[in-house]
Amino acid sequence: MKTKIAIVNSSSFGNIFPEHIERLEALGAVKRFTLPKDLGGKELADSLRGYEVIIASVTAWYNEEFFEHKDKTLLIARHGIGYNNIDIAAATKKGTLVTKVSGLIEREAVAENAIALLMSVMRKVREASWKVKEGKWAERAKFVGSEIKGKTAGVIGFGNIGSRVGEILQHGFNAHVIVYDPGISAEEIRARGATPVSLEELLSTADIISLNACITPDNYHLLSVKEFSLLKKSVFIVNTARGELMDEAALKSALDNKTVAGIGLDVLEGEPITEEHPLLAYENVVITPHTSAYTYECLYGMGDKVVT
Repeated sequence: MKTKIAIVNSSSFGNIFPEHIERLEALGAVKRFTLPKDLGGKELADSLRGYEVIIASVTAWYNEEFFEHKDKTLLIARHGIGYNNIDIAAATKKGTLVTKVSGLIEREAVAENAIALLMSVMRKVREASWKVKEGKWAERAKFVGSEIKGKTAGVIGFGNIGSRVGEILQHGFNAHVIVYDPGISAEEIRARGATPVSLEELLSTADIISLNACITPDNYHLLSVKEFSLLKKSVFIVNTARGELMDEAALKSALDNKTVAGIGLDVLEGEPITEEHPLLAYENVVITPHTSAYTYECLYGMGDKVVT
């Protein structure tokens, strides 16, 4: 009997590079599933009953209850680098191997998109483009932006992707890079050309903030009301990591009082969102649908690693 392979909630795997599906079909019977993003537990286990291999996206939730009710599962392969939607301890107890894509595969794509979002909000690219499409070229004086050069850029999370963001900001734009990452030694941060600081110092001195940290129980809503109150006036923020790192109600208040001059978001808590999401009402907020890894080079590499 062929191994049954489920591809769950992935909008990209195998669509751009069908060869990855062909390679899987040589190993077993492949089926795509589109399930509710918050599905988990017994209901998710029942939906995937009989599937020994699961290729998982950022949703649904492979929690302890899922593994309690799921039949034999040999492997869950994350089509990405984050795995906060998979209970690793429960998977281990079940005897299920969990893999993820090497962070190096996504490093360039995600870091470059962080810079793209940052440039978009700092130079008001989207708003200016809209006016040209409306035939209002003469309104160009409204779109005076800010330069990165000489600014203090704070990077929260200085691992695989955050360190690349720091490199681009420092060597590409001559920004002064400061870093908060309690998981990396001060010596290592300095060796990478940045300055280690506390979270409070970063928030109070940075002109630009890039969020690149993994989400953990300890840093959920890392930026909330207190943290937003520490920010310099007219700071620019970009988040390509996880939406759960920010309290969106506190962010909205910071936008309303002009503390945050602009923000680029590729991730949001509770994503996907609808067109009614309150942050979409702000002209100085640019939101993309979790597409930081969506380059041909990155998606090929991710798919190749999953199949391999």
